[in-house]
Amino acid sequence: MKYPRIIFAGTNSGVGKTTLTMGLILALKRRGFNVQPFKAGPDYIDTSYHTHVSGRICRNLDPWMLSKNTILELFQRQAKSSDISVIEGAMGLYDGLLGKQEGSSAHLAKITRSPVILIVDARSLSRSAAAIVLGYKEFDREVDLRGVILNNIASDSHYRSIKYAIEKDVRLPVFGFLPKDKGLSLPERHLGLIPAQEKKPLDGLLKKVAKLIESNIDINAVIAVAKGAKLLPDFKRKIFLQKPADNKINIALARDESFNFYYQDNLDIFTHYGANIIEFSPIKDKTLPPDINGIYIGGGFPELFASKLSKNSALRKDILSRAKKGMPIYAECAGLMYLSKNISDFRGRSFPMSGVFDFSVKMGKRLSALGYVNVEVFKDNILSNESERIRGHIFHWSYLNREPKKNETVFKVKKKGRGPLLDGFFRWNVLACYTHLHFGSNVKFARNFISNCAAYASKGN
Repeated sequence: MKYPRIIFAGTNSGVGKTTLTMGLILALKRRGFNVQPFKAGPDYIDTSYHTHVSGRICRNLDPWMLSKNTILELFQRQAKSSDISVIEGAMGLYDGLLGKQEGSSAHLAKITRSPVILIVDARSLSRSAAAIVLGYKEFDREVDLRGVILNNIASDSHYRSIKYAIEKDVRLPVFGFLPKDKGLSLPERHLGLIPAQEKKPLDGLLKKVAKLIESNIDINAVIAVAKGAKLLPDFKRKIFLQKPADNKINIALARDESFNFYYQDNLDIFTHYGANIIEFSPIKDKTLPPDINGIYIGGGFPELFASKLSKNSALRKDILSRAKKGMPIYAECAGLMYLSKNISDFRGRSFPMSGVFDFSVKMGKRLSALGYVNVEVFKDNILSNESERIRGHIFHWSYLNREPKKNETVFKVKKKGRGPLLDGFFRWNVLACYTHLHFGSNVKFARNFISNCAAYASKGN
């Protein structure tokens, strides 16, 4: 079956991919399309914007963490219930791991056979823009590059001169532009854009972007490119094979402005294999949801809400009590910070946290770690058994007040160009790691967690 789809990729980061993608999703919705958004790579924040404007949860398609079959399975699972799929690329079109194709937007485009529209920042460029586009077109002819959209156009004559050069010398259509306008920039901070969950209302910005796109971009031509996508390649299902299990295991999921970094496919995998997800707010709720058998605390910005999290001492104590009783708890990055003794924010102020682990966390002045990692398990735990492997991603500014010890961790994390690091703190039945895992890389991790939650429930806890 053909699934109309398109990838909006940039020549580099910062060319306006997210703003343009949001606006084009809105334009498609106004034409009656049910739009399924996707984001290339491990990004959690851009996905929040696309979810906000589309009304459908944006999914991550990561060609480094996930196999070709898994990428296609996860894509097809959502695309089949939509009219058109819009995929925002990551960084520049050809930017992969260590100068290679692997993990790039181009890699994803070839896996999914998706046509690509290239976004070019035309600031301070004229005919040279054609040379740039020609380079992207010729660099890998297997990438189905179908056209160009220009950003930061200064005037009509500026647009006409670049459009003429690209269409004449590169023989690619230019579908339109966005004008130079500082008011179109999305707000940023230390991890990138501010999540849409915090930046409300977005209505003013969205209305402005939508109006400019309607006026300056040929939406019908974009739709035609998406509808002209090739047949999706054949693939073998590996994750959603069996009939969904009855939802008998209740997993509490931390979700509010402090914790909202989750791969939706991870949550879908949990649900498929028997989990019932019940959300709670570590800021507002005084107790955990009733009748739960496990807890999942994902990524986010606890350092920005440390005072509110700390003041909710009732919930912190409840989580510590459940941990001591052996309830399975899995935490990633921000979740690890929340389970520590204290968080010191960017101003050096220290706030008590849950105290499940005896280390504290401090915010640094620059990135502490960033990049893809291979995870090797060297000790059985609530997610995995010894010798299991999975792929993940790390991105954080915080650091521990001491070095991790091997007898308190279960993961050996390997990053290209660096020696193995210790991660995955394990105490009682609690596992906390800086690494963000995608269960599509190894579904056993999700199934093991559910099994351990079921075992905890069977003991009458």
